[in-house]
Amino acid sequence: MIEVKATIYRPLECRPDSYQSWYQQGNRLRVDELYQEALRCYEKALEYYPNDYWAWYKKGMTLEELGRYEEAVVSYENAANIEPKNYWSWYDKGCVHLEELKEYENAINCFKKALLIYSNDYWAQYRIGEAYRLWEKYSEAIAAYDQGLAIRPNDYWSWYRRGDCLRHQGELEEALSNYEKALLIKPRDYWAWYQQGQILQELNRFEEGINCYQKALEAEPNDQYAWYYQGHCHAALNNRDEAVNCLLEAIDIAPNTMLELAKNNDIFNSYWQDEKLSKLLD
Repeated sequence: MIEVKATIYRPLECRPDSYQSWYQQGNRLRVDELYQEALRCYEKALEYYPNDYWAWYKKGMTLEELGRYEEAVVSYENAANIEPKNYWSWYDKGCVHLEELKEYENAINCFKKALLIYSNDYWAQYRIGEAYRLWEKYSEAIAAYDQGLAIRPNDYWSWYRRGDCLRHQGELEEALSNYEKALLIKPRDYWAWYQQGQILQELNRFEEGINCYQKALEAEPNDQYAWYYQGHCHAALNNRDEAVNCLLEAIDIAPNTMLELAKNNDIFNSYWQDEKLSKLLD
């Protein structure tokens, strides 16, 4: 360990007070994923130039890698205070608020400041939508996704997440339309097919639901839930053999979870007399 540290810091021995050497060394260590050592270098660099934007920004990135998210936010904020018109510190700060700290209002404010710098940035706009969606403010999320789609009309994620918001609001037909638009972009996407299946099942459109679950299973053949809910749709149509086969597939993949789910679903009450299923209860 002593030998490794000597190797890491040897370039600094001749100029121990050089900001540039500490900063560059920090960059090299961060690329090598030696984050704790990189953090020390950025901190040393900031001792000499406390108002350096890039050292604060890279320190924030390093703290984020170390899982020290609240400290990362402070570093990004220091960088943003030094150069308020630099997009990256606002955007990355917003991502930490959104993804790690679940502070959705703070995230939205950061992404809006990033958009003041690059007004046509799709990803900042999309993440505003994500913050509103996770905050369960679905109307605001839809409006944000619409602005993102004005920039990038054929983006899968905005159509898919827009469908999620509509589904949560009970606007099921429009949600179906959004998932269909997502599938035009990614035709073999498991989730968009699965979500359509869930909605069609809720609407008692069981044949269509079965078709969607089958499409989902083409993408993810071992998904127990698509097998299970396809079985539910078959049972609703009194397709007993197909329902039993789907249930067996689901239970084979996740025995405890799927068996318990099926036993508590009234639609399968008469199915446990089937020889193939009754064995599972013994």
